[in-house]
Amino acid sequence: MTLPERIDSDLKDAMRARDANKLGVLRMLKSALKNAAIEKGASAAILEDAEATQVVRKQVKQRQDSIESFEKGGRPELAEKERAEIAVLQQYLPAAMSSEELSRLVRETIAELGATSKAQMGAIMKALGPKVAGRADGRSVSQEVERQLA
Repeated sequence: MTLPERIDSDLKDAMRARDANKLGVLRMLKSALKNAAIEKGASAAILEDAEATQVVRKQVKQRQDSIESFEKGGRPELAEKERAEIAVLQQYLPAAMSSEELSRLVRETIAELGATSKAQMGAIMKALGPKVAGRADGRSVSQEVERQLA
């Protein structure tokens, strides 16, 4: 079952269970997936799992940014609502890479490329992209690369 099919199935289950929170999140996610499919080519276009995962990541990132804003604005109840939405969305993301695994992967990639300075960080990040494959966010990957190059 592909990720978009799984989301559709879970959407129907949430309707049956009358789970308003999960239903709302999945409807927004389905809409975002549809918009991404339209941008890709046509409304009938079907997203691959990797593309769908990127859409889910983008939704999580938007909610994390909202949490920051709500906390700065003194609205903890809205920040909590966003956290609940993130919990639903994270069910559709692959398991996150551990820090030890990320560190080992960065070390191996640096050795493969023979990189010695921060000037080569772009090449390292480009080589790490397919290896990480959405299991770690770009910020943590770049921080680890900088740490090991320092």
